Amino acid sequence: MRLALPSVLGQQRLLGGAAVLAVLQLSASVVGLVRDNVLAATFPGLGVVDVYIAAFRPSDLLFQILVMSAFSVALVPLLAQYLSRGNRPEMARLLSAVFAVGALVFGVLALLLALLFPWVAPFLTRFEGEQLALYIAFGRLALLTNFLFVFGNAYGQYLITIQRYWVYGITPVLYTVGTIVGTLFLTPIIGPYGPITGTLLGAVVYVLLRFVAVHRAGYSPCALFWHHDLTEMGWLMLPRMLALGALQLELLLFDTVASGLSTGSVTINAYARNFQSVAVGVIGIALAQSSFSLLAQAAARREEQRFWIYLKKGISLLLILTVPSAVALVLLAPVAAWLVHLSHVLSVFAVSLTLYAVSIPFESVNHLLLRSFYALKRTVAPAIFSVLNGAVAILVAWFASPIYGVYALALGFTAGQIVQLAGLALLLPSRVRALKQGEATSQS
Repeated sequence: MRLALPSVLGQQRLLGGAAVLAVLQLSASVVGLVRDNVLAATFPGLGVVDVYIAAFRPSDLLFQILVMSAFSVALVPLLAQYLSRGNRPEMARLLSAVFAVGALVFGVLALLLALLFPWVAPFLTRFEGEQLALYIAFGRLALLTNFLFVFGNAYGQYLITIQRYWVYGITPVLYTVGTIVGTLFLTPIIGPYGPITGTLLGAVVYVLLRFVAVHRAGYSPCALFWHHDLTEMGWLMLPRMLALGALQLELLLFDTVASGLSTGSVTINAYARNFQSVAVGVIGIALAQSSFSLLAQAAARREEQRFWIYLKKGISLLLILTVPSAVALVLLAPVAAWLVHLSHVLSVFAVSLTLYAVSIPFESVNHLLLRSFYALKRTVAPAIFSVLNGAVAILVAWFASPIYGVYALALGFTAGQIVQLAGLALLLPSRVRALKQGEATSQS
């Protein structure tokens, strides 16, 4: 029997969608590597790079709690239920209401934080003097960037639902290219503001391209500020707010700890995590995103057996691919350090990278398990274990840093991922069994 390769690798199939996302995620990771290289080469003292990385944490914390808590957990399943009935107009109405409310809520609070940032910033970091002033300015521009992402990420969830992955995957690449362009061409003109300005311009391109993609897919904007599904979304997002808040607080406190260590510690930790995230993104997130719509549609139809087929196939593929990737990353640590101009701190960077590499299979499977719960419209249990993940990571990092320095951050991150995986794996079977009982839409 001849295999129709284009059919198997089509965007609407699990493997095909994962392949498309994997290629695009790999592209984003490569471009991210170039960005890290350019930043470290342009600012070799790493002081500006430390500030650039840390300045996004407060804005990301606000964005993840208020916006992505709703988008990541509830928007795809809600859109998928209309897609399964062929009701595209209702999908458009829901999407319009979602980003209208999201933009209003985030916009007001972001503006307030921007005004108060000079007084808040000293409590969020250990930077002083010129670094602190730069941190405040960068933090305000990061808030504007995330405001644009309210629209970009809403459009992205629509693209995931209809399994149109090419534009969804290419836009993060172009966003990162904006940072590179800003660093190379704007830094000679506006100094350390070059990278952050380029990042903002990249966000504009990100939003515009996703809007064009959803419009060509049949979406028509509506002047709508409410939808009846927003009530359900609100209830579903509450636990996820805690989960994402814990994750962003973890990253914020990691930078707080690192900013009190030797100069460059924020960058070393962030770059080691960036390399780790290449494998997680290319394999774990790509496959989890590709599975999400399929899992959500299976859950909407209460097809328990098909749900398990998608999930088991995904976990098997993840383990086959991520374990060798983790080993390879450890062996390639000297190359990784050379690529981002950190060879002068190779001994420290290599240990951090090794500790992060251990977490690759655990974090990858966690992405798939989380989306399995969200496809079932279950958010409480994932939130509990995500918060526990963050709590374990923060506690390990905070108390181990006086002994192990920057290594404590990677140790904490890996420990948190292991704890979360164990909890999710134990609870998921009972939640899937509820499909046959018609309870999939109730809360855990």
